[in-house]
Amino acid sequence: MKLFNCQNCGALLFFENRSCETCGLPLGYLPQEATVSALMADGDAFTAMGANGARVRLCTNAGRDACNWLVDADGAETFCAACRHNRIVPNLDDDRTALLWRRLELAKHRLFYSLIRLDIPLPNRIDDPSEGLVFDFLDEIPGGPKVMTGHEDGVITINVQEADDAHREEMRHRMHETYRTLLGHFRHEVGHWIWDRLVRDQNRLAAFRDLFGDDRADYAQALDRHYAEGPAPDWQERTISAYATSHPWEDFAETWAHYLHIMDTLETANAFGMGVRPTVPQAGGLEVDVAIDPYRTTGMDEIIDQWVPLVFAVNSLNRSMGLSDLYPFVISPTVREKLAFIHTMVHDQPQAPRVGP
Repeated sequence: MKLFNCQNCGALLFFENRSCETCGLPLGYLPQEATVSALMADGDAFTAMGANGARVRLCTNAGRDACNWLVDADGAETFCAACRHNRIVPNLDDDRTALLWRRLELAKHRLFYSLIRLDIPLPNRIDDPSEGLVFDFLDEIPGGPKVMTGHEDGVITINVQEADDAHREEMRHRMHETYRTLLGHFRHEVGHWIWDRLVRDQNRLAAFRDLFGDDRADYAQALDRHYAEGPAPDWQERTISAYATSHPWEDFAETWAHYLHIMDTLETANAFGMGVRPTVPQAGGLEVDVAIDPYRTTGMDEIIDQWVPLVFAVNSLNRSMGLSDLYPFVISPTVREKLAFIHTMVHDQPQAPRVGP
């Protein structure tokens, strides 16, 4: 994630800021410009100082304190490039549910930040009625049907209760996971949709099967076997997580999620000018200055070579605070190959029209 400056007063700004703490101007995010813009009142709209004076409005969901993205003031869209993909939202008249939904939106907007930075085409159900990307945020009602977080034909369903920290931690223990976050859910589930668009539809199946395995294996049977038998003892040599061993589709989705973890975190480290220079001997392999924009770097090896020292340092900082490792995963040579497959696939995709505000 980038850092930003107020175009009016120069103050430091962050992605989720709604107003400048220094000069007081309202702020909004311009996805096409990948910048947070100071806004000047312009009749019933705003002039965006970060977009050469373009007239913009805040997304409709700004009225519910769930979005700070902008739309074209003279266009037909009232929802931003992220919110227009919502199909079902929960009952927002309930204060607790509305709070959980805002947390979901925060994570979803960070997902869309990365997808737009990677130039991923993002059709919704109007653009592609059969497989356009949409989100159903469903609340699990006591006595009602179970809500399963997952993906099917472009529909990503998220159980609203996943935004409750206690519930999510309980599920993490129950599922024997080392990591479970809202942003991780979004990144994983959208990976299934990405597979359809950039692997299946772009004639990459042969290369995918050589690396991840045969996607034609029965999915339900594979999951049943995984939950009954667990992963093989050597799973860390082949996959990024134990769950990734269940089926090639899950392996891809897990690897895609970690790809986005790495890209966004490295961009943040670069924005803060971070570097790692251990002060003890025999630690030369952990020296790095995070000096790349991973979204514009064509070689995955360069990205991983910057990622590994950073993770060693941050994991050590977390342990010093009595916290779990920030990144409790091992990138084996095989996983590195899978990440490189994804990175190459993204850079070789057909160019899509840029997403507007």
